[in-house]
Amino acid sequence: MNKLKVYVYAISKNESKYVNTYVNSMSEADGIYVLDTGSTDDTVKKLKDLKVNVKEVHYDNFRFDRARNASLDMVPDDADICVCTDLDEEFNKGWRDELEKIWLSENPTRVEYLYNWSFDKLGNPATTFYISKIHKRHAYIWHHPVHEVLKCLYNKEKSIITDKIVLNHHQDITKARTSYLPLLELSVKEDPTDDRNMHYLGREYMYYQKWNEAIDTLNKHLKLETSTWKDERAASMRFIARSYTNLKRLEEAKMWYEKAINEAPYLREAYVELAQVLYDEKDYQKAYNYLTLASKIKEKSKSYINEAFCWNSYFYDLFSIVALNIGKTSEALEYILIANKLNPTDERIKNNVKLIKDLIKKPES
Repeated sequence: MNKLKVYVYAISKNESKYVNTYVNSMSEADGIYVLDTGSTDDTVKKLKDLKVNVKEVHYDNFRFDRARNASLDMVPDDADICVCTDLDEEFNKGWRDELEKIWLSENPTRVEYLYNWSFDKLGNPATTFYISKIHKRHAYIWHHPVHEVLKCLYNKEKSIITDKIVLNHHQDITKARTSYLPLLELSVKEDPTDDRNMHYLGREYMYYQKWNEAIDTLNKHLKLETSTWKDERAASMRFIARSYTNLKRLEEAKMWYEKAINEAPYLREAYVELAQVLYDEKDYQKAYNYLTLASKIKEKSKSYINEAFCWNSYFYDLFSIVALNIGKTSEALEYILIANKLNPTDERIKNNVKLIKDLIKKPES
């Protein structure tokens, strides 16, 4: 018998296609509470049919922190553990038992666990990092209009990290994220000293191809006193470099990639992106050198900074082509075979395998 009361809470809007999978995954909890913020499909009906506790609220000026806090308010006061999720997410089976073991043995106020944010074509995790949305009932509130975070109300917070609880995200890429930019601008206006959201705002400008705004905002992020996390600083530098690349200011782009490498030399991302720029310039030897350095980094970081393309077939495909262009045919074959194994349905990669094998058989060709 379970010894603790565990409740799941979420916000929703037009999530009909995820309801059944979500409720099945979350049914290990003692109750599921969902705040719907204006669905026009049958999300609410499906949730109610599955005995989920649903409340409907319409927001004229939506912000994620207010909605999250309203959904948390739905959770009973006697809850020992609160688990915040979204409807496009599902836990691996057995998550509740693992959570109880941690809570009873460690007595934390919060738990960090693995989050598979994206998957490749074969269904393997592509981008994985730790998140921490499991917490005590009365110790936390949500803060920030978007990219909201849990803020501890007490002086003493005890967070435990586990790899035994895994949450999987099944992203709907057809959903627009048009609300993110104005909410991030609002967030930075409300708290211009918050380094995290300054970084996110700069990244969002980059996504919108507002290259100069991205460069200016990411530079502001780097100058903040609280901007001390090297992984995130290196990411801001990479995004500045990407923006300069799109502005055709390649020398500045390469300079910023070098800065990112110096900031966090243990991350692959800047090496690979710089190698791509050098490849486009046909500077194959330098590109090869940076890809070689990247290949020596064997462990992907478990933060949201990691980029899937630095570890999947893209990396080995690029490495193969670069090696081929400097006459390292055997290495080129080695890398393209890895790329083919990671992405067996890509016809171009298959053709490159054949081409390189033919080159090895008949070097003069």
